[in-house]
Amino acid sequence: MSITVKGVIERKGLGPGTWALVGDDGETYELKDAPSELKKEGLKVSVKGLVRKDIMTFAMIGPVLEVQSFEAL
Repeated sequence: MSITVKGVIERKGLGPGTWALVGDDGETYELKDAPSELKKEGLKVSVKGLVRKDIMTFAMIGPVLEVQSFEAL
């Protein structure tokens, strides 16, 4: 099931580094398959994606959100 999350992009320095979406609701999502246009610190966005419960990561900063589409706000 797809969800849409509005928030701000952050670069987290855990392990080799990872990109995250900090939602307006305070939830932090680790981004999977994020396009390079989305990898911009401080970018306000709306991201549509699929929460992947079958994936574990080194960063383990929150649910993994597989990016399907996004829009800069």
